[in-house]
Amino acid sequence: MVQLPPSCLVLALVLGAADLILCTGVNRCVARNFGHDSVVCECNSTYCDGVGPVSLPPLGQFSTYLSNRAGSRMEPGRGQVQVNSSGAGVRLTLVPYQKYQRIRGFGGAMTDAAAINILSLSAGAQEQLLRQYFSKEGIGYSVVRVPVASCDFSTRLYTYADTPGDYELKNFTLAPEDVNMKIPLLLRAQALSPRPLSLLGSAWSAPAWLKTNGALVGKGSLKGQPGGKEHKTWAQYYIRFLEEYAKFNLTFWALTTGNEPSAGEMTNYSFQALGFTPEEQRDWVALDLGPALRSSSHPHTHVLTLDDNRLLLPHWAKVVLGDVHAARYIHGVAVHWYLDSLVPAEASLGATHRLYPEYYLFGTEACAGWSPLDRGVKLGSWDRAEQYAHDILEDLNHYVVGWTDWNLALDQTGGPNWVKNFVDSPVIVDAEQDVFYKQPSFYGMAHFSKFLWEGSQRVGVSASGKTPLEFAAFVRPDGSVALVVLNRSSSAIQFEVWDPAVGYLPCTAPAHSLLTVAWNTH
Repeated sequence: MVQLPPSCLVLALVLGAADLILCTGVNRCVARNFGHDSVVCECNSTYCDGVGPVSLPPLGQFSTYLSNRAGSRMEPGRGQVQVNSSGAGVRLTLVPYQKYQRIRGFGGAMTDAAAINILSLSAGAQEQLLRQYFSKEGIGYSVVRVPVASCDFSTRLYTYADTPGDYELKNFTLAPEDVNMKIPLLLRAQALSPRPLSLLGSAWSAPAWLKTNGALVGKGSLKGQPGGKEHKTWAQYYIRFLEEYAKFNLTFWALTTGNEPSAGEMTNYSFQALGFTPEEQRDWVALDLGPALRSSSHPHTHVLTLDDNRLLLPHWAKVVLGDVHAARYIHGVAVHWYLDSLVPAEASLGATHRLYPEYYLFGTEACAGWSPLDRGVKLGSWDRAEQYAHDILEDLNHYVVGWTDWNLALDQTGGPNWVKNFVDSPVIVDAEQDVFYKQPSFYGMAHFSKFLWEGSQRVGVSASGKTPLEFAAFVRPDGSVALVVLNRSSSAIQFEVWDPAVGYLPCTAPAHSLLTVAWNTH
């Protein structure tokens, strides 16, 4: 039984139990502590906290939304814009004429594991979970990454064309995981979303019979050469995937050239992988995938190269985008967040943007709990929410247009995962109790996904002095401004925002907090 927030209990005592139903509209976090540095918010089939639809106050006021280690979760606040500076703390000055990239969106992945976990809940709890992510009352996810056939977050190994020698893909067929789980959930998510979802397809491995090692796992690449029958068949496999999903009225914004090509190239990987060098990927796109997509019934589907860690940049981009034959079929570069600490964002993302500014950068995978030193699920870890927010801000400040989390939901062990590669997720499901927990990282995502709508444009913002605050500012399509501020320090920090168009906005970032400040400019 979910314990109701204190404000509900007070009402219950005053009004009697019959009025408890009325109280669920309070939408406060039902906090649960599992012994880590903060809390999770527990949701069930009838109750879940939520920030609701956001509307900004009139000119002269501003809104704030606060989440912190102390337990605030998207707590709304209001402030008055001041005519004069208070002179307190650091000043963040908006520089609206410095214009950078436009936002595409934020989201997560509908893996087999995510689908299994969502569907393990009762119908009411499933609806609550999907609403939390996709409805206008939720946190505004607009991107969903969809694995093309199986990955490690599946319960078995499969592709859509496991018949050896089927070069014409006559036996190509979607798996029960697609038809019975992922597709129905994607359709439900789309029905809840106020805007069309941007679906993104990524394949982990080609069928074993097309590969040099004859297996879905381990070190192996496509047989033959780009332009040859194996490479052409692999390109057609992508087209068939798009066609089969289109039969369910699901169309894809983009495809990546394959998940983590370095994994199948450099290491004897324990789960599904397909190796590509940047040269092989360049030639496969130029000779096979690009022409196949262009002449298919889905010619407008974007192609994102890399789909791997940013430490491979800018070299990978130079090889692929430096070739006119491949580059004409590519729209962007997809990056994962693993190993980000090994290479500065400026040397990888910044360098790539400056070399190829016409191609966008897009974050396609991230999760906490992947490192052997900090493994699996940690219910209530605020530190992991800070890791997310830090990486998102760093990416946004280096031209990335969107950021995609990994599994939308996992169980309490961080699975299922057939190779036991257990990790964390912003939503953790306890099917036995018919509840799910929204992790601090869920709110870490929310501070961006809820406010940075598609088409929002990053603008300049400068600090008056050295500060531990991390921040990024955006002008949204309606002309309003959203500023996201992360304070990873153990002290509260006073600051003010100066928007020359409206005035001074006095703010405080509590210790270990994430703050979104938003205001109208006209």
